[in-house]
Amino acid sequence: MQLRLLFVVTEDWYFVSHRLPLAVAAREAGFEVAVATRPGEDRERIEAAGIRFLPLEIDRRGMNPFKETISVVRLARLMRRERPDLVHLVALKPVLLGNLAARLSGVKRRVSAVAGMGFLFTGEKRGGMLAPAVRRLLGQALRGSRVIVQNPDDARLLRESLGVPAEDLRLIRGAGVDLEKFQPRPEPSGVPLVMLPSRLLWDKGVGEFVEAARRLLASGVQARFVLVGAPDPANPASVHHANLDQWQEEGVIEWWGHQKEMATVLAQAHLVCLPSYREGLPKVLIEAVASGRAVVTCNVPGCREVVAQGETGLLVPAQDAAALADAIRTLLEDPAWRRRLGEAGRA
Repeated sequence: MQLRLLFVVTEDWYFVSHRLPLAVAAREAGFEVAVATRPGEDRERIEAAGIRFLPLEIDRRGMNPFKETISVVRLARLMRRERPDLVHLVALKPVLLGNLAARLSGVKRRVSAVAGMGFLFTGEKRGGMLAPAVRRLLGQALRGSRVIVQNPDDARLLRESLGVPAEDLRLIRGAGVDLEKFQPRPEPSGVPLVMLPSRLLWDKGVGEFVEAARRLLASGVQARFVLVGAPDPANPASVHHANLDQWQEEGVIEWWGHQKEMATVLAQAHLVCLPSYREGLPKVLIEAVASGRAVVTCNVPGCREVVAQGETGLLVPAQDAAALADAIRTLLEDPAWRRRLGEAGRA
């Protein structure tokens, strides 16, 4: 009898980017695999890979108790109908709601993949008064689940702040990248291009990147500064299109929008930046390092696991545009060192 594996993810594009190879491997190993997620542009790609697609709407914008209760009930009904032997819950919202739904529907085997602790531990500005309550609820929801974290800081927080037993935690450093696809390529000729590839969220350091670009250009540095990615209206920290229009009119940045062929995009960069406030283990930095590009990122959980300071890139304090500008300037002014950092990262 085939074992049934159910993934629960908020967005189909995220499933494709971070879990599709795992789902395909599970199917090839004999599992019947399904994913419950929001239908989007990637549904056909998921179904073409032999993964059954179950439409599911989970609102990522905040924690309205009434709406979340409805989401838990709907998800519990789906689980009762599908009767999975194992559920794999990906990211904070599905982990929280999915574990509660699994208990209601009698699903005992649960894997919770925490990709990053988000607003729960980056400060309570976004979480407001709900953040402590959400932390308590999350700690209760995780009981009895195997929990995957991507960096040691998150493992410590889950143990100390949420009471997750050490024996239930597994440290797996990121979703991995295809090293055949992401290959080192020579830097392109011309004006150096500094790239921030990410969802366009303020807590990815977009504001600091723009301010660093503004400072460097004003001081006479010759470089192009590019944002690759799209705003995320479902996220309360999303940058708005009006911001992008203003920055482009100012001549500070170029905006390339969402790009699917990231190996080709990263090959156009001389330097990759991700000045994020906190991460799980950022896939885009692993892709950049695999592509032989030096990186500048922040000395925060998740990001610092990817970069060896002064060996494969540079680490700067979070939310510090001046320090970010200095690090970018250093690597723009020393292309030989920049290339050595990129080569060392791939090695």
